[in-house]
Amino acid sequence: MTASQPTEPSSAAPASAAPSPQAPDPDSRCRESTSLLHEVSAAVGAITRHLSVHQVLEVIVSSARRLVGADYAAIGIPDDEGGFAEFITDGIGEEQRLKIGPLPRQHGMLAAILTETGPILLDDLRRDPRYRWWPKAHPAMAALLGVPIRDGERTLGIVVLTNDLGKPGFTETDTDLIELLASHAAIAITNARLYERSRELTVVEERNRLARELHDAVMQRLFSLRLSARAARKLVDTDPEAAVARLGEVETLAADAIAELRGVIVELRPAELDVHGLVETLRRHVTLLDRLHDTEVAFEVHSPVDLSRDGEVEVLRLVQEALGNAFRHARARRVRVTVATDRIQIADDGIGFDAAEAATRGLGLLSMRERAKALGGDLDLATAPGEGTVVTLLLDTAPDDDDEPDGGLPGDGAEDDGSVPDDPGPTRATTSGTASDGNAHNDTEEGGRG
Repeated sequence: MTASQPTEPSSAAPASAAPSPQAPDPDSRCRESTSLLHEVSAAVGAITRHLSVHQVLEVIVSSARRLVGADYAAIGIPDDEGGFAEFITDGIGEEQRLKIGPLPRQHGMLAAILTETGPILLDDLRRDPRYRWWPKAHPAMAALLGVPIRDGERTLGIVVLTNDLGKPGFTETDTDLIELLASHAAIAITNARLYERSRELTVVEERNRLARELHDAVMQRLFSLRLSARAARKLVDTDPEAAVARLGEVETLAADAIAELRGVIVELRPAELDVHGLVETLRRHVTLLDRLHDTEVAFEVHSPVDLSRDGEVEVLRLVQEALGNAFRHARARRVRVTVATDRIQIADDGIGFDAAEAATRGLGLLSMRERAKALGGDLDLATAPGEGTVVTLLLDTAPDDDDEPDGGLPGDGAEDDGSVPDDPGPTRATTSGTASDGNAHNDTEEGGRG
């Protein structure tokens, strides 16, 4: 516009002029805020629901990754020896996790997050002087958000979130969300540790009580049984009728002792469940089997399992029964245990069997079905001669939609050679470790070596 041209009044701007930017829709902003509030509430609720430290950590890392849409997430709990007692990841498959190597050390960026009192926000962690290196199999990462989990002046752990190369960095809003999550995580971790210590004391008290009951009830009956049997033996030659009477007493005492012992066994809850929780107990059991047998035994966790104390016992016994069948009868080369919120599956590539025939001759199928029924669930058996066996315990414990982890990730999970039937459930593993290594592996930063 030149100085000689008349100026148009502002109220009469031509219709073809570019429209001025519209103000954000208040309703849209309200909906976004409400949705985000529900996400945070669901994450915090999921964290505080679990009383096992390991379960709490699994939920934290899954919730953190979902809240900010990160490619990878990890939570680390440091030990006193320069490493990590726990390092749980989300976003990397089992095969790649194994290639990465052992647990990270407190070096490089992980050490920086541990020592800082506030968050670390980087667009490219590789350009930071605190970065060292990561293993060859480690995915290349750029954007990083690291937040310490603080309890007063103590750092309980760290939450680390990263994105692939070329992906956008994290925002201040993301930082605020993860700091909020970390503050709740600190409370949940502290409470879970206190609860586990309380459970350990309860286990000791329970074992002492059972020892007293065994001594006071069962042992005394067995002692009486022994005396009656000895008396019967002495009377066999001199007074056969009295010997028969004594043998009747032996039978009665033996029946009473069996009944007493069964009562004690029913009350006996595996101590590992009180100390480690169901999922970690299953992982440790599978790890032990993998070390004891030539058969390869793998363990995968897709999502947490939330059951009552009695339900945990039933599931543990059912899985042990199914694994026992795989080792005793299947002659399998590979066995895989897969754990998810709504199902637990034991699959093997063994010789299989005729399910209809097996129902009439044992294999513990009746016992497993009874346990599944006691849980309010169902047992699905898929097998045929020469085709392997898949035992699936279907649990009636589906979580709310807000508590569901997001969908599978490209590249998650190990390659399957087809020898073990695929799990129809989700494929993303939210915890690390396999049967051959019960520990988590470094998935989120430099491999912890630098």
